[in-house]
Amino acid sequence: MKHLKTLMAATALTAMTATAAVAEKWDMPMAYSATNFHSATGAEFAKCVTTGTSGALEIVTHPSGSLFKGGEIKRAIQTGQAPIGERLLSGHQNENALFGFDSVPFLATSFDDSAKLWEAAKPTIEKLLDSQNLVLLYAVPWPPQGLYFKKEVNSVADMKGVKFRSYNTATARLAELTGMLPVQIEAAEISQAFATGVAESMVSSGSTGYDRKVWESLTHFYEVDAWLPRNYVMVNKGVWEGTDDSVKAVIRGCASIAEYAGNYRSKEYTGFTLNGLRAGGMTVGPASEGLVNELKEIGKTMTAEWLENAGAEGKAIVDAFKAMQ
Repeated sequence: MKHLKTLMAATALTAMTATAAVAEKWDMPMAYSATNFHSATGAEFAKCVTTGTSGALEIVTHPSGSLFKGGEIKRAIQTGQAPIGERLLSGHQNENALFGFDSVPFLATSFDDSAKLWEAAKPTIEKLLDSQNLVLLYAVPWPPQGLYFKKEVNSVADMKGVKFRSYNTATARLAELTGMLPVQIEAAEISQAFATGVAESMVSSGSTGYDRKVWESLTHFYEVDAWLPRNYVMVNKGVWEGTDDSVKAVIRGCASIAEYAGNYRSKEYTGFTLNGLRAGGMTVGPASEGLVNELKEIGKTMTAEWLENAGAEGKAIVDAFKAMQ
């Protein structure tokens, strides 16, 4: 908490030097519902910047893919259609395998390991984003990923033919290797997809299922702790370079507070949302030992494929992470 108080004090002090001579507004597209903890953290970040700069810069969030759909957000910021926004980092894995570092199955399966993996990967990701006209502000992990189904599943064989909601390259590949049928569906469309039978399963956190009330269509959530993907907030590089230094300092301070708060929320939200799924009538618990072992074998295949696609930089991230263990 001392760290948080120091950041808040520094941000408040810097705010005193921020000029409000020319008020500016940044629209911030976000893919997830307003009630999702990532969106709530983003809204507080926006308020922090607006207040901290005395209105010199107002950030307005647009959750639920209302301004741009999830898959459109990064491109919109790169091209200047929006100055700032949030997106799932591994959602860009089809562009560059390095973006999928946090979706390598069973590499980092806890919050502590997720933090270490991010420490190992962050310099590489920042450099990659910089080459794409983007500046990283902060990143927050989702809770551990588990499997959702509308039936009991005890083995990979039970998954064959199931329509599976995918959200990145890794999830699509997981579907293929388990005999499921991948269907690309954005977070804002999950409820409708399950209600209409377009999808019957997904790998996601308890948070996503709770926010979208998936118990209305699904029956089982299996805790497999496959990985902890990250959302990140980025800003257009040209916009950032054209921003006054005093305003930049406030943004950085608010970003640090948001990352701290987002990490805390993610941890606290894990148990809360799993209890929420239970209250909705779902069966929630660990997957069977047999299923976990089968998934880990599939994970080995996916890890080897990712390392091949990510090359020397990907191997360096994994090696740096393992050196922290």
